[in-house]
Amino acid sequence: MRKLCAVSVSAALFFTLALLILSLSTSSHRRRAVAERSWGSDTHESLFNPRRRELVDEIEERVEEIIRYQEPVRRPQPVGGSDPDRVRESSFGRSHTASDVFSVLWEKARGADDNRIRGALGCSDFRNITGIEFLGSGYTKTVLKGNLQDGTGIALKAVNSQGNEVMRCIRRYGQARDCYRLAAYKIIKEITLLQKLRHPNIIQLYGQCYDNSLEDGPVITAVIELGTPVEMIKLLQTPWEERFRICLSLVKLLHYLAHSPLGSVLLLDFQPHQFVIVDGELKVTDLDDVSTEELSCKTDSDCVLEFPTRNFNLQCGAEGKCQRINEKRNLYNAFRFFFTYLLPYSAPSALRPLLCEIMNATGDLRYGINKTLETFEEVLHLYKSGLHRINRSQSWLEGYKIFEGFRIQENSDYKCWPSYNHQGCLLSVHNKEEAAAICHSQQQCQSFIITQQTTWPGRYLVSFRSSTDLIWDINSTVYMKSSSLRALM
Repeated sequence: MRKLCAVSVSAALFFTLALLILSLSTSSHRRRAVAERSWGSDTHESLFNPRRRELVDEIEERVEEIIRYQEPVRRPQPVGGSDPDRVRESSFGRSHTASDVFSVLWEKARGADDNRIRGALGCSDFRNITGIEFLGSGYTKTVLKGNLQDGTGIALKAVNSQGNEVMRCIRRYGQARDCYRLAAYKIIKEITLLQKLRHPNIIQLYGQCYDNSLEDGPVITAVIELGTPVEMIKLLQTPWEERFRICLSLVKLLHYLAHSPLGSVLLLDFQPHQFVIVDGELKVTDLDDVSTEELSCKTDSDCVLEFPTRNFNLQCGAEGKCQRINEKRNLYNAFRFFFTYLLPYSAPSALRPLLCEIMNATGDLRYGINKTLETFEEVLHLYKSGLHRINRSQSWLEGYKIFEGFRIQENSDYKCWPSYNHQGCLLSVHNKEEAAAICHSQQQCQSFIITQQTTWPGRYLVSFRSSTDLIWDINSTVYMKSSSLRALM
């Protein structure tokens, strides 16, 4: 097991990694000097500049949010006085500057007893990461990918010092280090949430590192599970059961978020690019833009859930909060970004009425997340058990001759859609009877072979062939249409 290490890596090693993560931001001293000159040469005057106070207020808001997600502490109050650098008098026991608060929050994020991840990676493990490559960057973060010693792929998240959040902050406030710190609080927030919210459909946190030895400022890095970005066009080309799995993963995630230890969690930036796929499962990968606050209200008219194409009216609860508004916003976003494209297309005909009901109920927000999950699990049960098959009393297998110890000669064959193999016709079935029914329905199919592979619901992968050329193979069995044998005779 790896131990969480509090010791930083060597300055040279970590600086190399920092250069990659910060997009070679070696000009920050120059930018900071220019920015500070824009405030005027009078240091005393800059401390009382109204815009500087705005920046401190933004930092305070992010600090308060992180504290809410960490262990319960007495709610900090802003410090009176004239020094904007002194962020707050907090329950940590003394007045803290922005730098102090940053360090304290980081220590709480990385080392809280009830949040500690056993075997988590620490700074000293960074020297063993290989194959570091740029993966992407966004408004706040830069993401790299690499490999651990055992070959496990990982993603590394850090502040994008060239990103819009940092650069716009610098242009407005002229404080490069504080603007970087403002963005870094999002990394701390995400690490805290990844420790608090544990679920198979939330990306796994492997570890984190904070290095404060660099002259340009502290570098904070989160090491997380590596996934594949969601690409809708590719998903539309996959078999229905794989697309159903993506939707089921999302429903399980939203059910957890609606009942999480932190309360009902709203995904503020609900877009496909906020998710990745790991071993066929959908996982949310960005938790820096979430909220556990339910909308306050006085009357039902205050509870309007607005979307680009339609609005919903919700009820104002007795506690002065719009009832289940976070849950319903998440669910409708799931409908419009995922269900609409992935759920109904090429679904088994016997399941379509139930899937249609899911689509209509979630699209109208008649179902809550509990009922939605219940209905998804009903679809899964029918599909895994084979109860969805039509005309189960019809035995198509009687029209096939079985050849044990043979397989079909490998050659180019017909293609079907959607197939697990785009060069042929490889489909999943509940049993050989269903395979015979599928072969009967396809004019080109003359034989089929049940492979040793299964899909995630436990269904067998079957290769359907137009060829009837048999060759010896002790590990294979061919099911051939009797009509094909008569044609050969």
